[in-house]
Amino acid sequence: MTNERVRYSDKDLAFFQELIQSKIEKAEKDLSLINENFVNNQNNGTDDTSPTFKAFEEGAETLSKEQNAILANRQEKFIRDLKLALIRIENKTYGVCRVTGKLIPKERLMAVPHATLSIEAKNMQR
Repeated sequence: MTNERVRYSDKDLAFFQELIQSKIEKAEKDLSLINENFVNNQNNGTDDTSPTFKAFEEGAETLSKEQNAILANRQEKFIRDLKLALIRIENKTYGVCRVTGKLIPKERLMAVPHATLSIEAKNMQR
């Protein structure tokens, strides 16, 4: 393996750019749905039910708000990571493992388009 490429071709980068942009669009729609769900969950219409049921309902609502917040944070991080991948595409450093300096296989980038580590490097971290 003497003549190993150190970056993806412009054609490959253009392909990954399209892939990432479509994932960002979907992720932003998902985040919007999570946020809408959070706003719509404010009133479940339990005002006229028994106090015990209402206590259970409020507990579930709190849990739901926490779960929504966690989901929203994860989605925001995912979007941020994807946008950083677009910057790496512009810089032509996309798909290069930041530990080994080798190309991350296309199959891995298809599954995790914002990856910055090869499987080899990820396994070294454990």
